[in-house]
Amino acid sequence: EPTPERFDVMNQEALQLKRLVEDLRTLSLADAGELKLVLQNIQASELLAQVKQSFDPMAEEQNVALKVDVEQGLANLRIDPERMVQVLANLVTNALRYTPSGGTVTLQARQSKDGIQVVVKDTGAGIAADKLPNIFERFYRIEESRYQDAGESGLGLAIAKSIVEAHRGTISAESTVGVGKSIIITLQPA
Repeated sequence: EPTPERFDVMNQEALQLKRLVEDLRTLSLADAGELKLVLQNIQASELLAQVKQSFDPMAEEQNVALKVDVEQGLANLRIDPERMVQVLANLVTNALRYTPSGGTVTLQARQSKDGIQVVVKDTGAGIAADKLPNIFERFYRIEESRYQDAGESGLGLAIAKSIVEAHRGTISAESTVGVGKSIIITLQPA
């Protein structure tokens, strides 16, 4: 029997399948070295401000402080802003998901010896050291139960890694259980 509730469930399932297909397409293009990037010179501060603005309402709703901390005098990044926003959106979504009320998510940009680092740091639960090396693998889930009801595919960090590597960058993670985690993207300046 058709009901509005059933149609809503069907619509949600269709949207979830659409996202999964898009995620798999992105990964297959990256694997084939055919992920198209529209490179532009952009300041890290501009990129992080855009991401912060997008996530301010969600952070406020969850009572999580969302901050931007950009080192002065950084060179421009030569990136595809749309793709890098996709990466950062995934990282911020994850950070907000696991940061408790009253916690903080910080978007940082800083100079390192290897290039410019863009960091998403949170004060969430953190990730155990034995799980950390696997988080960028496809379909890897730290805890199966965390994702059962969320409709998560386990592809978000694998996609982030593929996009960062398409920019000739690197992505890594540091974490302390009970203290939080940092996802660190290192890119070369323009």
